[in-house]
Formats: sequence, structure tokens, C-alpha cells
Amino acid sequence: HEVKMIMQTVDICDELVLEKREQPGIELRTDNSELPLDGDNLICKAAKLLFREKDIREGVEITLTKRIPIAAGMAGGSADAAAALRGLNELFGMGYSIPELQAMGVKLGADIPYCIVGGTMLSEGIGEILTPLPAPPKAHLVIAKPDINVSTAFVYGNLQADRLTRHPDIDGMTDALRRQDLDGITARLGNVLETVTVREYPVIER
Repeated sequence: HEVKMIMQTVDICDELVLEKREQPGIELRTDNSELPLDGDNLICKAAKLLFREKDIREGVEITLTKRIPIAAGMAGGSADAAAALRGLNELFGMGYSIPELQAMGVKLGADIPYCIVGGTMLSEGIGEILTPLPAPPKAHLVIAKPDINVSTAFVYGNLQADRLTRHPDIDGMTDALRRQDLDGITARLGNVLETVTVREYPVIER
């Protein structure tokens, strides 16, 4: 699916610690038992991609402290993969530029190019076309995460994009950001993916 959405960094963040080691391979540890630690994890996929591209023979140990809610539509996995790309690039002196990392990251997930830079951005295409926008006025956010996990693959697999009758007003949101109009921003919040998730999990709407 092609996207058109405004993305915003918030101050909940995971922490990755990367340690180089002589023994080949990628070892991932985390404090959250719900996360896969194998090839299904985006951190591992990102590390394997870079190691393959640069033919790295050494290994790395990655320790993840998880604070972003899992399977909550907050791009936590993408943020972790982006951090791994930037961290490994620096740790192993690979020399990739930010645009080059973004071009590799989009192969793994549409949110990763954005997560490599963060801030306030209009994201288009498959996530690779990013346009910086003014940051919104400073505000407090409440993030409510019901006790459910919703798979991104499930949501996109069941999205009927051709049947959508209403889209968030992205142009109006962009204008509200430029005017620093917090009411105008919040009035235009929306997410077409909820046409899938609310039907499956009514608690989201409540």
C-alpha cells in the first residue's frame, strides 16, 4: 500500500545497546518475553542486511530495553530497526549516509526511513518520500494501550483501501502545523487502519 500520513516523534523510547564481538553472528537480548529474538525481529533483519552488504565477519550483541508498547501501531519495531541501522553503521564504521540507510530500511518496513530521522514529517510513497514539517506546539499526550496486540501484517492484509470513504485531512493538518494551531491539529487526527482494527477489537473505539 502507498501511504500519505503525518508522522510525529513522541518521548517514549526503547533503548538499544550494541557491543561488537569477535565471534560472528547477531545475538539479541531483551527484557520483554513477548518479542521474538530470531530472524522475525526487525532488529535482526536490519543487522543481517548491513552485515551482508558490508561482508562483516565479526559479530554483535544487542540488548534491547523495551518501553514502546508492542503491536500498538506506534512503530516501535521500526524505531528499533532504525536505531540498529544507525548504531551498527557507526559501530562498524560502515560509512553509509542517512539517505543510504533510509533506502535500505524501506526494504524492511515503510516506517523505518522516517524512524531513522524522526521529527515531524509527511510520509508518502511506500514510506520513502519524506517532507519535513514544522513541529507541533508543545503538548502533553495520553497514550492508551488496551491489553491486545494487533499485527501490522494483519491490518494491512485486511485493509480494503478501495472501499474507504473517508480519509484524514492531511492538507488541513499540514496547514494547522504551519499555523501552530493545536486545536486544528487534534481536530484532524485520524487513521484509516482503524477500519480494520475497530471492527476486530471494539475496545479501541471505546
